[in-house]
Amino acid sequence: MTRFEVGERDFLLDGRPVRLLSGALHYFRVHEAQWGHRLAMLRAMGLNCVETYVPWNLHEPRPGEFRDPEALGRFLDAARAAGLWAIVRPGPYICAEWENGGLPEWLTGPLGRRVRTRDAEYLRAVEAWFGRLLPQVVARQCDAGGPVIMVQAENEYGSYGSDAAYLAWLVDRLRALGVRVPLCTSDGPEDHMLSGGAVPGVLATVNFGSGAREALATLRRHRADGPLMCMEFWCGWFAHWGRAEEPRAPEDAAAALREVLECGASVNIYMAHGGTSFGGWAGANRAGELQDGALRSTVTSYDYGAPVDERGQPTEKFWRFREVLAGYADGPLPPVPGPPRVLAAPVRAVVEEWAPAQDVMAALGGAEVEGGGPATFEELGVDRGVVRYRVAVPGPRGRYPLRVRGLRDRAVVRVDGELRAVVDTEDAVIGEVAGPASVEVWVASLGRVNYGPRLGESKGIVGGLLHERQFLHGVRSRGLRLDAMEEAGALARVPFRAVEGAGGGAGLYRGTVTVAGRPGDAGLALPGWRHGFAWINGFCLGRYWAEGPQRTLYVPGPVLREGANELLWWEWEGAPAPVGEEAGAPGLYPCAAGR
Repeated sequence: MTRFEVGERDFLLDGRPVRLLSGALHYFRVHEAQWGHRLAMLRAMGLNCVETYVPWNLHEPRPGEFRDPEALGRFLDAARAAGLWAIVRPGPYICAEWENGGLPEWLTGPLGRRVRTRDAEYLRAVEAWFGRLLPQVVARQCDAGGPVIMVQAENEYGSYGSDAAYLAWLVDRLRALGVRVPLCTSDGPEDHMLSGGAVPGVLATVNFGSGAREALATLRRHRADGPLMCMEFWCGWFAHWGRAEEPRAPEDAAAALREVLECGASVNIYMAHGGTSFGGWAGANRAGELQDGALRSTVTSYDYGAPVDERGQPTEKFWRFREVLAGYADGPLPPVPGPPRVLAAPVRAVVEEWAPAQDVMAALGGAEVEGGGPATFEELGVDRGVVRYRVAVPGPRGRYPLRVRGLRDRAVVRVDGELRAVVDTEDAVIGEVAGPASVEVWVASLGRVNYGPRLGESKGIVGGLLHERQFLHGVRSRGLRLDAMEEAGALARVPFRAVEGAGGGAGLYRGTVTVAGRPGDAGLALPGWRHGFAWINGFCLGRYWAEGPQRTLYVPGPVLREGANELLWWEWEGAPAPVGEEAGAPGLYPCAAGR
């Protein structure tokens, strides 16, 4: 039996001082068949611990409907097999540049600002979720022979709120549900964040990317004793669609890591291996210092400029970090694992058939509802996907501006069947329309906000549709969930047709990619296609978007098979014309990270 404790100045492992050299690796952003390789890469870099979040919305997409809820336990078993300790951060809020910060839309929709507080309805939902999740953590604590040495309560709460009663309740519930290992919190190294997010009697840690001495001194002002730890040492950063990436130089990151360790602190490298936000689960941010500006959607790749890149390869940062960490290791570092297999040669897809967006909505969409105004995504039960709004402009009447007020996030607007605009501003002016007219607005979610005061905000049209200054009523709303394409037998209900003459059409496309020989990691390119999601053999690779900076989608080798592979993609904004020719043919390529 192993005992892990928080001492006056050190972590204690069976009574001996120990420094945690941890790295973040999210099991849900890595294909399960590749967990072993990625964990071995962390060990080879010089780490003795792995940290992961747990996304509630991934595992409970609808109330009481659980999807692979035992995945965390299997990952913890893999960590133990790799010789790593584990820190678990179950939230319930996780940020992580993940849709809605990990909170289910079915909870944030009706509760709004009541989430992440002592609100009774919110706490009941959290207790039910923790009751389902935590037994697999409790059974794998270090004193029971497992790898789990620490569990975090909430996440960066001081950046959001100040409900001390809520934090105290979380700590009590974690203990009541059987968590015996030390608990911790994590916050930015600022007074208001630490005072808002820390819990008396619980280890406080801080998150930063540089300035270790100043950050840890701030932590020490708030906590006179206990080990120092940077729970998130930001060695890189994430990227947003349509905006240039900001890489961090390896030598700069290595120097900052060395400073953390020279201060005598433990560290968790965020991210050690970022992986990919498969399944359309990438979140979004609001611009500006107060996170209340324009929406910034996060790209599918979560490479993060990490020392182990998106496809599991060591970068220059890996070698620099390994040099630093070797000086703090108990012995020689393990050898670096060999690279995963890579696709041998490029292969072009054969585009075979498609179904127009209207037909896909008719086959797979939810029930259409009519009301005075538009229904939100949450009211229609859509977490990731698209909502179609239909409304009539009465007439006869003259030409006046058509407006979409309270638009979230991006809309394709058609008037009498003709494309009028693609807009993404919260108060969008479409142009002048005379009545009578028929208006269709297809709104696609760009990811829910995962950080800041606009966490949990609703999606869709939250204001209304106006002609001049007059609201248009009798709006019909219908949602299509992204995961509807993945349900058993779903595609059999879609009336696909031959692709000839389909140029420019928004809808669902299907084709075949034939892989000769044993498959390996690849990148999917969709030249000429504008915006949508792609699947291979039923596995959702995530969002593609011509805006960049990401140009290909990472395809894990285990997703592919020798011979024919089904490629499916949902194009929201219109296909290249003509479809299927070289300029518009998707293809797989041997590639580096999904950029």
